Amino acid sequence: MMSNLVPPHGGKLLPLLASGSQWENGIKEAEALLKVRLNSREVSDLIMLAMGAFSPLQGFMGKEDYQSVVAEMRLKSGLLWPIPITLSVSKEEAGKIKEGQRIALLNLDSDEIMASMLVQEKYTYDKRVEILKVFGTDDEQHPGVKKIYEQGEVYLGGPVKVFSEGGYPERFPEFARPAETRAIFTDKGWTTIAAFQTRNPLHRSHEYLTKIALEVCDGLLIHPIVGKLKAGDIPAEVRMECYKVLLDNYYPQDRVILKVYPMEMRYGGPREAILHAIIRQNFGCSHLIVGRDHAGVGSYYGPFDAQKIFDELSPGDLHIQPLKLDSTFWCQKCGSMASPKTCPHGDEDHLLISGTKLREMLTKGERPPEQFSRKEVMDILVKYYQGKIGSSR
Repeated sequence: MMSNLVPPHGGKLLPLLASGSQWENGIKEAEALLKVRLNSREVSDLIMLAMGAFSPLQGFMGKEDYQSVVAEMRLKSGLLWPIPITLSVSKEEAGKIKEGQRIALLNLDSDEIMASMLVQEKYTYDKRVEILKVFGTDDEQHPGVKKIYEQGEVYLGGPVKVFSEGGYPERFPEFARPAETRAIFTDKGWTTIAAFQTRNPLHRSHEYLTKIALEVCDGLLIHPIVGKLKAGDIPAEVRMECYKVLLDNYYPQDRVILKVYPMEMRYGGPREAILHAIIRQNFGCSHLIVGRDHAGVGSYYGPFDAQKIFDELSPGDLHIQPLKLDSTFWCQKCGSMASPKTCPHGDEDHLLISGTKLREMLTKGERPPEQFSRKEVMDILVKYYQGKIGSSR
């Protein structure tokens, strides 16, 4: 069947997961190589490379790509790319590795050999320059900033052959690679698909935004991140229960798909919103829902900075389009979800809904009002938090 989906970023999907004899020979070779352990973010980035979600990247960035991405949000080729995808080692480790050498990459948590890498370059970098450019702050309370300050002083650049997806396909039946979602969309005859990025259970604001998208697109991809999150975020398995019960009861079954992807959040605000768009374009989506404080954390970014950054791009940088949606709330007088664009009533009638507020109430043992989220979702979350509160006593 002919596909009318948006093209992958850079024109071609480039999955890097080995199979068959390539996998067998690659693993055998990697067992004898010098081994480098990856941190959790590098593991998730490696899996994103494996599945083709980071197309057209073929490995961890070399110096020219890295410097260009940090300074200009572009690869040295000129292609839009907002956040460096890098592999760090200590100076001591770097001293044992030669350019031109092949190394094995290990999962820090399990010691599993995940990939081999041809080290084409090793180079030093300025952590503070990267941090300020990418995150707009050097405050170590920011989880993305903290991670970079804690990592090694030398980057290794070069292509990878990946042997493992880190157990994600086994752990999550909803795990899907870009080639697979593209096949699903094509089979359904969809050409316009809105992606919804989330790291939280869906509350009423999320439901409202996704249903606006369903009014203007053929289909909706609910696409939660299931890589490592910051302390206090709700575990992926609990969130999956929440997504399923909501989709089963309140969404049209034939127009919504739930799939997960294994990236680790950087909480990078505007730049991460661009990365989310590139990833979803690779998955075959034509639109990305960008609401209030997309990919933000704390008060490091303005509420709509992640929308404004799309206005700074050049024509042709992306085929996917942002669906820029306003902040939303429950209006007591309207008796429904609304936004400043649709509601004539004052702040005193508005109940502001956010994932942060939801977590705060649940952590205190309070059940949020039904305007916050559907009863079925709240039942799951209350049960989870009661267990959490009980186990901490």
